[in-house]
Amino acid sequence: MTEPSGETAPEAPEDVAHEDGAPSAGPEEETTGPEETTGPEGNASGPEEETAGGEDGKAAGEAAPELSEAQAELAAQRELRARIEARKAEKSGPVAGGTKLSGTAADLLAAVRAVEGGSASGSAFFEAAPEPPAAPGPREAVRPPAPAVPVPVPAVAPAPAPVVAPAPTAGALAGVREVLARGGAPEALASRTAAALGERAAEALTEDPWRLLAVSGVRPEQADGFARALLGGACGPDDPRRTVALTVWLLDRAALQGHTALTVDEVRAGLAGHGVPDPEQAVETAVSEGAVLLFQEEEVPEGEAPEDPEEDPDGSGEETGAGDDGPSEPPLLGLDRYALAEESLAEGLARLVRTVTPEEWDGGELERAVGGHGLVLHTGGEAARAEPSALAAAARERGLRTLVTVHAPERLDAAERAAGTAVPLAALLSGTAGPGRDEEGALALDLLVVLDAPQLDVETGALLVEALPDGCRLVLSGDPDVLGAAGPGAVFADALAARVCPRVASRRPDPGPLGELVSGIGIGELNQVEAPGKEVVIVPVRDAGEAVHRTVQLVADSVPRAFGLSPEDTRVITVGHGGSAGTRALNAALKQRLNPGPGRFGGYDPGDRVAYAPVPGRTVAGTVLGADAEGLRLRTADGEVVVAKERVESALRHGWALTAHQAAGDRWPAVVAVLPGDAAGGLSRPWVYTAFGRAERHLSVVHGVDQALPRAVAEVLAPARTTRLRPLLTGLLAVPDEE
Repeated sequence: MTEPSGETAPEAPEDVAHEDGAPSAGPEEETTGPEETTGPEGNASGPEEETAGGEDGKAAGEAAPELSEAQAELAAQRELRARIEARKAEKSGPVAGGTKLSGTAADLLAAVRAVEGGSASGSAFFEAAPEPPAAPGPREAVRPPAPAVPVPVPAVAPAPAPVVAPAPTAGALAGVREVLARGGAPEALASRTAAALGERAAEALTEDPWRLLAVSGVRPEQADGFARALLGGACGPDDPRRTVALTVWLLDRAALQGHTALTVDEVRAGLAGHGVPDPEQAVETAVSEGAVLLFQEEEVPEGEAPEDPEEDPDGSGEETGAGDDGPSEPPLLGLDRYALAEESLAEGLARLVRTVTPEEWDGGELERAVGGHGLVLHTGGEAARAEPSALAAAARERGLRTLVTVHAPERLDAAERAAGTAVPLAALLSGTAGPGRDEEGALALDLLVVLDAPQLDVETGALLVEALPDGCRLVLSGDPDVLGAAGPGAVFADALAARVCPRVASRRPDPGPLGELVSGIGIGELNQVEAPGKEVVIVPVRDAGEAVHRTVQLVADSVPRAFGLSPEDTRVITVGHGGSAGTRALNAALKQRLNPGPGRFGGYDPGDRVAYAPVPGRTVAGTVLGADAEGLRLRTADGEVVVAKERVESALRHGWALTAHQAAGDRWPAVVAVLPGDAAGGLSRPWVYTAFGRAERHLSVVHGVDQALPRAVAEVLAPARTTRLRPLLTGLLAVPDEE
């Protein structure tokens, strides 16, 4: 193979691919989701969050207390969800949850149901007072009551009015600063602390200094030092306030890795690692105080496992093992936020399965499956995307109200978007695009097709399914081999493993040398492929410095000259944000070459490519247009947006180079995958499959990991996520509905 510049590149190792859900390589790297850990967002899709530094608790940056556009979008989604919850509460009752609890755990589940019905608050542990918190965030449940009188809905429903919460008052901020100063914590934490703990944050910290762990970026050792400074000898490692806060913190950290729950043993081990003398008692205390929930999933009785709609849907000849006899699931601990989302999602999917009217549809396997079922899963690679699109067109010809939604707005077909037949998922949930809604807040749809379904996290999935009316058909389509959602949960994988609905596997292969390479990676083989059109080029490098240099050369010169593309058509994908060839280092080098400037707008200049995270778990590609009094102006696929100046540091990063999680769901004409030597520990089969599969016409692999790449493709799978959706689904749909 040859490099696009025309120079002869040394031949690559026999195999060229690798992937990872593990933390990215490099001593500086911060991870998000399964790949990187950035902060409370817990996603690999957005800019990494600066953590509090060192033992002194020093923190970089200060979150804006006022309501941001991202918070407004989340609040709008919560209001819609509240209307749907009210509608569900008026019906005969929810479908059984499939859990088996006793004693305190049963009482806690009853409390969860009360929260779900709107009769109780779900934030008992972190609520400092009955007043609403200062600014609704991703960990808060804002559930306003449904309107008393339904209002007619226009053809295209506008986004629900956001719930505006007051910013912390000057007095509240002054009180927080005073308490932080007494505890030796930096003043920069004041706004974030007030936003996390509410108007009475100062009183809350005085009573329980470990509540500082609720502030993003604060680590346990920093909270311990703060508590010692405030309490002196009145605190110790077994202080119940400390053990409860640590239990919640461990589960929050697990969510950054994609888990919605952890086993009790894992939590106990984590507590022991932070010096808790009696981890078992600490867990019991956290459960009894309602800080966390305890779950024991009910084992499906023998003979009642759901029947598999088809014997071997993916042609692998392997069974997932769902419903097999074996040991019962270990007890799990989780936060009410994710427990509610998973139970609501499971009940919503079961509702769709049970309320659809089966019909005989002519056509291919996918059309026949959708005609007879309320939920259908469709798997396949890039070429297989044409099948659900054809299904949607056929359904419209049948007179069904049909919509296609995609994860990345850049993947939308311009004609379909103009016709309103396909919309971005975020716009559909916020109400800025898509069909109208009925008087109960449900989408006016008969069929919804979701592309890139592996990118659905559990909370987004719950919001989407709750918005669908009874009798609506839902098709989840995607490639099961790509990296999973940036947020917690494994919606698509869990639904596949539950085996409670038809699963239609596409037999349509991805074409060309790139398709052949990526298909081999999917089954653990890194094969050399013939690339007469330079579709795949290997660029060996000896160290990270050379990797950065060659990457800039490829993006700025070689690829544009060989393929007639502009640098804007090429994306760089690397293992993580940190390290000597992570996104930070690569973006700095690419900016200097492609768009040099002083960075006078918070480090950005007009023309800079950026990755913008309007909400946790979602990355939007954009270009900087300029700045004004309101903030930084960007041009994105959704139009022009303004990022408030207070959010620029936390929500924005340069976007010439991305992580694989940020890139998942999107594609570009050319991709440069950068694998320096220190990235070997971050590689896995899903990572390589995702990164290499983002290229449409050309892939350059800047290769410095030697045999670690083929080993990762052959042997290293993404770490399994601990979730509850699969057993919940099998419990709900194991026995056919008798009604």
